[in-house]
Amino acid sequence: MSANVEVDAVETNGKPAKGAPVIRRVEVAEEDVSSRVLNRHVPAWVISGAIHVVVIGSLVGFMSGPQDTKAKESDLVTTQVDEPKEEQKNLTNDDVGFDPDLAAATNADREEKVNVDAKPADDPIGLPDQPSDIAPNTAAMGLTQEAGIGSKDLSDTGLTMAGTGGGASAFTTPGMSSRASGATRDRLLKSGGGNTESEAAVAAGLHWLAKKQLKDGSWEFDGASKNKIAATGMALLPFLAAGETHKYGTKYKKTVENGLNFLTGRLGSSGTFQGVGGAPEIMYAHAIATVALCEAAGMTRDPAIKTKATSAVNFIVRAQAKNGSWGYTPNQEGDTSIVGWQIQALASARLAEIKFEKDKVFKDANKFLESVSDNSGSTYGYRERGKAQGTTAIGLLSRYYMGELNPRQTAFGRGVDHLKNFPPTKANFDMYYYYYATQVVHFYEGPDWHKFWNPKMRDMLISMQRKGDEEINGSWDKDSSFIGLQCGRLGTTCLALLTLEVYYRHLPLYKRDSGGLMELEKQ
Repeated sequence: MSANVEVDAVETNGKPAKGAPVIRRVEVAEEDVSSRVLNRHVPAWVISGAIHVVVIGSLVGFMSGPQDTKAKESDLVTTQVDEPKEEQKNLTNDDVGFDPDLAAATNADREEKVNVDAKPADDPIGLPDQPSDIAPNTAAMGLTQEAGIGSKDLSDTGLTMAGTGGGASAFTTPGMSSRASGATRDRLLKSGGGNTESEAAVAAGLHWLAKKQLKDGSWEFDGASKNKIAATGMALLPFLAAGETHKYGTKYKKTVENGLNFLTGRLGSSGTFQGVGGAPEIMYAHAIATVALCEAAGMTRDPAIKTKATSAVNFIVRAQAKNGSWGYTPNQEGDTSIVGWQIQALASARLAEIKFEKDKVFKDANKFLESVSDNSGSTYGYRERGKAQGTTAIGLLSRYYMGELNPRQTAFGRGVDHLKNFPPTKANFDMYYYYYATQVVHFYEGPDWHKFWNPKMRDMLISMQRKGDEEINGSWDKDSSFIGLQCGRLGTTCLALLTLEVYYRHLPLYKRDSGGLMELEKQ
């Protein structure tokens, strides 16, 4: 029996006396033998056993560690050996399956032939609440200094790329990441409404286009225009949209390199292209070639290309007319169509992180577009107010790229409604209009894109692509409008390819963020 001792005050006349202690025994239940063993000895056994288990486990792990390390190193070596094989993929496989060898710009899983109805709320792409139209370079990638031009041969620049095949490049600017990253590109293709057959069409089109390149690296239109600067710039764009550059690519690296060498070799010190088979300073050709240089610079951060592109961009800025437009020659007043190509070049320059007097040149260009706009900025004319479908598409896209108009504004929505009155049809095959309008509706998104425009545009182009005849297999017959007349089969095919590459060529401005792209890669 155990007892506890408590001290109380002594009672005096039945009451406790102040300050007088008394000892009182308090009885406590006796602890039997089994309880004593359980309470005092078992915890020690448990602790001791746990310690022995840890020690033995550590010894086993230490003894097996080197073998595991070797296994991991072996796995790493295997991965590094296998990756370069991706460069050998054949993009022109005739099998219309969604095979990695076939896809021109993606390694995505097989998709349905029907349109993919993306729901942004359930399947978000990028950062829909991005406050800035040009996202910060959160990855802080690439080079900080620009090098001289050196040789016309771009391989002399000595820039070594990190990784191969599009997405592995650590030098790609955030604005071009959608085409440089395979995972992002796949995701955008699926959510945007591309499918197996659209990518097969792109692959076949690139194959045909590559065969049409001349020995000097240029291309030449087979229409009324003989300007090889414009033709070469336009032909390079579908390759760049598919992730092919002069620094990395799955098949067309040399094709792109030769084309860029042709353009840079004809860019003078003043920033103008020396014309080949056309006027030396025609602004159409200059802008189209500048888009190609800017996209190549943005996708590779090649300092030699960036220097050339910067020179060409600055010439566009200097060539702007007083009314904010551009004409066929520098400082001549022009029209909405010519303005559209200059704005595309300047938009590509921003994506490539090329600096120019953006605020002034955009302010003046926007002033011109306002002067030809109608219906509160929802439709546009050629040199005066109007609502033709072609100039409306150009006006909307130009103001979108300048940040003056966005899909949340009613004018943009009304403009899309106007374009829907002229949907894609074989009877009115006008690739110049379709090229611009498809970009506008793609950026607008929603049912107008997923349910209405994209299925019609995509499926019509797939069905109209030529097949069978080796000479024209993969191309499109020249359209019956401006592009067909001036640029022939080559120009029509280039714009058709760019239209089928719209899913991943440019991210919507409010989704263009490197952080958003990284989140997209994780999905």
